[in-house]
Amino acid sequence: MAYYPHQSIPDYYLLDDLLTDEHRLIRQSTRDWVEQFVMPNIDQAAQQHQDLPSLMKELGNIGALGPYIPEKYGGAGLDQISYGLIMQELERGDSAVRSAASVQSSLVMYPIFEFGSEEQKQKYLPKLASGDWIGAFGLTEPNHGSDPGSMETHLQDKGDYYLLNGAKMWITNAPICDIAVVWAKAEDGKVRGVIVERAMEGFTTPETHNKWSLRASKTGELVFRDVKIPKENVLPKVKGLKGPLSCLNSARYGISWGVIGAAIDCYCTALQYSKERIQFGKPIASYQLQQKKLAEFLTEITKAQLLSWRLGVLKNEGKASPAQISMAKRNNVKMAIDIARESRQILGGMGIVGDFPIMRHAANLESVITYEGTHDVHLLITGNDITGFNAF
Repeated sequence: MAYYPHQSIPDYYLLDDLLTDEHRLIRQSTRDWVEQFVMPNIDQAAQQHQDLPSLMKELGNIGALGPYIPEKYGGAGLDQISYGLIMQELERGDSAVRSAASVQSSLVMYPIFEFGSEEQKQKYLPKLASGDWIGAFGLTEPNHGSDPGSMETHLQDKGDYYLLNGAKMWITNAPICDIAVVWAKAEDGKVRGVIVERAMEGFTTPETHNKWSLRASKTGELVFRDVKIPKENVLPKVKGLKGPLSCLNSARYGISWGVIGAAIDCYCTALQYSKERIQFGKPIASYQLQQKKLAEFLTEITKAQLLSWRLGVLKNEGKASPAQISMAKRNNVKMAIDIARESRQILGGMGIVGDFPIMRHAANLESVITYEGTHDVHLLITGNDITGFNAF
């Protein structure tokens, strides 16, 4: 049994008819890069707990970093559907690859573009778009995950500069970041965003080891001990939790697309295997229970595709609400992790080895279902939206 790259993706409801020629070209070019750069190397990287070499530069070269940022700042000036399709193809390769691009795009470049000064945009965005600089996003803390309003990281105004103290954890790209967009409470209790640079004294980024998930991605902490933050490094155009939460909305939208890619890779692998695996004299694809699984996989993928496509249209029109984004993130990640688990069963014992991508996707999705808002928190966001009662 061999694992072959999948050159096409399921499109049962002909959603390609709703895409532009540019959308399809962007998707294909990203897919080609994933087939050439990610697929041959990702199993070894995950097995050895290493990131892919030169990943951020490669992502910059294909325009996957901040693709919706205007060209004047180094982005590609693409729409939200294009961003989603890029995320889908990256996560078909691995969630760690999509996470790296998602953090750089939605959690670092987006807040600098939306809330930064012109000087900050000119200084940071082109280098982030090219992958010359790697960014991290600091919101989650050791004691505060789903409740960011209780963060302990704080800023003190020292006249000519701010003093930053505290710690963030579970931070993608932390050990290798050149800058970090960090959210901290000022003395007035308002949350502010600051740009912390690698060379600043008192800033350290210890790596998180022994992960069973996202093993091809660097994760770590951001630790601040009396870090002097120049006042020009504060994001001037936002105060309060609106800043970090708007970043998370952008990232969650990208995740809703990305996990479709992981689900597709599992589905295509299971379908291919079921046609070739002979038991009791015929392919297991000819048995009812396997057909039930495969038919349900395709149904759920199709539903997720429709959900993310419509959300992308709403994003392009400026109409997508945070609650709508939460629904798509929650539904699609659950869809993908369920398909990964059931696909593993179709492959039997072969499903646990690195020759096939399924166990790797399943382990990665255990992180994706938790980060950027847990599965349960997104359910409560929807519940709050439809009832008017806050259950937090």
